[in-house]
Amino acid sequence: MKAKNCLIFGGSGQIGSFLIRKLTKNNIRVTVVTRNIHQKGLKIKTQGNAGYIEIKETNIYEEKKIEKLFSTADYCINLVGILYEKKRGNTFKNIHTVFPTLLSKLCKKYNLKHFIHLSALGINEAKDSNYAISKLEGEKNILNNFSKTTILRPSVVFSNSDNFSTLFMTLLSRLPIFPLYYSGKTKFMPIHCSDLTDVIYHVLSKETHSQIIECVGPEILSFKEILEILLDLIEKKRLLVPIPLSFAKLTAKFFQLLPKPLLTEDQLRLLKYDNINSGKYKTNSEIGIKSKLFFKEEVKKYSFMWKEGGQYSLEKYNYRKPDVEK
Repeated sequence: MKAKNCLIFGGSGQIGSFLIRKLTKNNIRVTVVTRNIHQKGLKIKTQGNAGYIEIKETNIYEEKKIEKLFSTADYCINLVGILYEKKRGNTFKNIHTVFPTLLSKLCKKYNLKHFIHLSALGINEAKDSNYAISKLEGEKNILNNFSKTTILRPSVVFSNSDNFSTLFMTLLSRLPIFPLYYSGKTKFMPIHCSDLTDVIYHVLSKETHSQIIECVGPEILSFKEILEILLDLIEKKRLLVPIPLSFAKLTAKFFQLLPKPLLTEDQLRLLKYDNINSGKYKTNSEIGIKSKLFFKEEVKKYSFMWKEGGQYSLEKYNYRKPDVEK
């Protein structure tokens, strides 16, 4: 029996790494597309079973190179996304609208069995966010172009290689005071990367053609609760201070000038809206793949690097202090 061939765009990120391991473990060949094979190639090669990974170098503007890849593909998965815009064409419109639209057209042209596109949760309500608008336009075009499409909308995704829990633990370990935007009331349903890849594999293997699936974790946490959990895990005490929106906008203007912005004006607008399931679409639980991993329990496994003692943290080695002899 011929092995299935899955074309993956954005496979060098945290989700891609988990997904490659999951697919190759289940005898699915993957072709991973990257912009820089010299920088990312070695990392990608080590993520799955030998002989099941092929790496191709191209970028989103080389349409002819991209089209050639579809001639041998059975499935296509798009994980490409950005949280802030950069120069050289890395805009929300190009990444979230134009590129996915191209992929969906090629899926139709080469009659692929399934196209899975990773979008984001909470974008329906965020009408004033350029990020959300670009995601919605991309989804609309994809569904119009290719009927055998599944769009996955995850809440915030976390793992030991994320830019969420690790970033906040770094900031909380260094800053004596941490700002709470919108009083820290914004709600999230964090989903672990391995739970999300279980959903992707299920959709792929069962050929689930639900148009939109909301992917959420097993609990609802406010932004303030997330920060409090992280502070508890790294054993730090910090002041969490609600700040006025006017001051928040001012800080966002400054932060977005950094090479890797801590916060942009667009992200600040997104924080107004809860990042939980809407009730309008099926969730991962409703298709039979319930999230199992809880935020605090999983982050605890890699939080030791931000604790006193770092990698030599006593808890990491399950060290138990001996009882004092009386």
